[in-house]
Amino acid sequence: MKNKQYSVKVYECSVDDEAEFMEFFDTNYTLFSDHLIVINGYLSESIKEYLESKSLIFLNNVTLPKGRTRKALEDELKAQRRENDIDRLVAESKLASLSSRLQEKNFKVLDEMVRSGQELKIDGDLILRNRINSGATIHTKGNLIITQLVDGAIRCDGNFMMLTASPKANVIFHGVEVENSFLEDRLNIVELKNNKIEITPIFEKEINWVS
Repeated sequence: MKNKQYSVKVYECSVDDEAEFMEFFDTNYTLFSDHLIVINGYLSESIKEYLESKSLIFLNNVTLPKGRTRKALEDELKAQRRENDIDRLVAESKLASLSSRLQEKNFKVLDEMVRSGQELKIDGDLILRNRINSGATIHTKGNLIITQLVDGAIRCDGNFMMLTASPKANVIFHGVEVENSFLEDRLNIVELKNNKIEITPIFEKEINWVS
């Protein structure tokens, strides 16, 4: 699909007096020849023919989206960043609390990054508080929690795993490959329930079924 984006000049008006309308556009044609003319209210055939004779592009009774100021856009971006920061802090707080509790239940906790070429095999449960680079592999027989981005390969045979995966990741849960599109841009809990793999985003309510 090919796309183009245009910035369009718009002149919005209504026709109260046809003769006055035509005289106005005759006088100011050069100013509005590159505008989109939006006419509100009744549009007669004579006005349509006039606009077409002038090769003016026009629409009748449409509501166009209003452009936002630079400040409004900046404020919106700042608000979105604040929401993302709050979500991140909440997630980190939950993960820190969860990590502390699970560590007491013999979860193995690792802080170092898993680099390309490395392969970790864990018989039990694992909490990794760093990222997995592309070309690295982790295989756990137990549950798995990864708090940073996964670019590498995951093999998990536990009851659940929690992670965020990039498009480069290769994630296999109980022998089933999980599509990266279900795991991108958010922290997810992946569980095996009733012989189905259930994916639940941490901050969203929808549930995705992959098998």
